[in-house]
Amino acid sequence: MNTRLNYAQDWLALAQQASWSVSQMAKLCAISVRTLERYFIKTKGKTPKVWLAEQRQHRAMVLLQNGSTVKETAACLGYNHAGNFSRKFRKHWGSYPVAMKLHTKPVTAVIVVK
Repeated sequence: MNTRLNYAQDWLALAQQASWSVSQMAKLCAISVRTLERYFIKTKGKTPKVWLAEQRQHRAMVLLQNGSTVKETAACLGYNHAGNFSRKFRKHWGSYPVAMKLHTKPVTAVIVVK
């Protein structure tokens, strides 16, 4: 297996740098897309496309939970349209990002001192 890939430490940072694109990741690693696919299947048990989609959705969840709007999250993750992001989010998580955002709003508690 390509030894250059063994030295890649932060795949998530590389994915973000590559704008969540398999072909851009391969280009940054100076290898072919097929070589990257073989490496991912061997080391992660899935294709880079599947892995990228999962990582992108996990990043989306973090951004939404930290207060980003749906539009901000979509833009941050490289989606051209918030609607495309919403559909992908729903397919992955089972509900739309607006519902998830509403569900994860921070709760403020009132403490009564006697």
